[in-house]
Amino acid sequence: MNLQFVDAEKRVHDTIIFPSFDLSVNPGQVSALYSSVNAREQIINLLLGKTALSHGEIRVGHKRLQHPSKDIGFLFLNTALYERLSIDEMLKFIKNLYESEQNIDRAIKAVRLDEKRKTRINKLSYSESRRVQFACLLLQNPAIYILEEPDQNLDLESKQIFLSLLQELRHSGKAILILTGNMESAVTAADEVYKLDVNGLSPIQVENNDPEKNEDQLEKEQQTDTAQPVQFKKIPTKVKDKIVLFNPPEIDYIESREGQSFIHIKGEAFPSDFTLQELENRLLPFGFFRCHRSYIVNLQKVREVITWTRNSYSLVLEDTNKSTIPLSKSKMSVLKEMLGLK
Repeated sequence: MNLQFVDAEKRVHDTIIFPSFDLSVNPGQVSALYSSVNAREQIINLLLGKTALSHGEIRVGHKRLQHPSKDIGFLFLNTALYERLSIDEMLKFIKNLYESEQNIDRAIKAVRLDEKRKTRINKLSYSESRRVQFACLLLQNPAIYILEEPDQNLDLESKQIFLSLLQELRHSGKAILILTGNMESAVTAADEVYKLDVNGLSPIQVENNDPEKNEDQLEKEQQTDTAQPVQFKKIPTKVKDKIVLFNPPEIDYIESREGQSFIHIKGEAFPSDFTLQELENRLLPFGFFRCHRSYIVNLQKVREVITWTRNSYSLVLEDTNKSTIPLSKSKMSVLKEMLGLK
């Protein structure tokens, strides 16, 4: 059973939360929706039936979503548990509540809490409590899983358990949608990653960083298209074992620290294998400016130029964090000339 957003649009008064988009989350697939907190909350409220779309519809299988839906299970960022209950008691409560046929022992083993099953929930760490929530969702056994920031603030062991659970859910044919504001989380966990904002839905290009596969693909491309050179405009970055490709206009600025270049996008930093000089050469046609020996800035994102002293300047960006980056004295003169200022 799949989850479909068909021509889905949401407005609040005169504000567009997200314009019309189409998305299908299919069985055996993990999709991630990278968005703002506001857009994420709206998606959750729509799926819960608390609000309605301004246009379009949401379908489960071939039918329009009806509320409540037993086919959809939720893992919320802030899910309340009965803290005076033990893990065992909590799961028995959930099993009875949902009239589940799933095995409690299997759910506890899946989240690796066998040795703590008699422990009260208020004695667990945050990560262990989150794993209890995972187990509760496994007992519900829905066809479609909606996971809100599922690995936020988890310890390493719990993150690994979460990724193992996703793999098992894939194999069992579940459709899974992750809602997150963290790109690394989205890329690490999902098969397909999408960005949803006021400009609509757009796929984030992600490739497994498999050198042999990349070399084979490159060789095939060279064999099939040797006559015409290809201009590749996207900028590759690394997230764990995957390569993420960004369009230049998405980039706020680039920083070099201890010999490593980092590409900053919406408050997140992504490492790049390119040097600052190589990135400057690639991005120059897109309005990027080397404002300092350690920084390249997207001039379209600059809001203010601040003069601290006769020799000290900064650029303030209109990004998520209102970032302030240095502007060297020599580059200030170049910038003034570019802007037509004296």
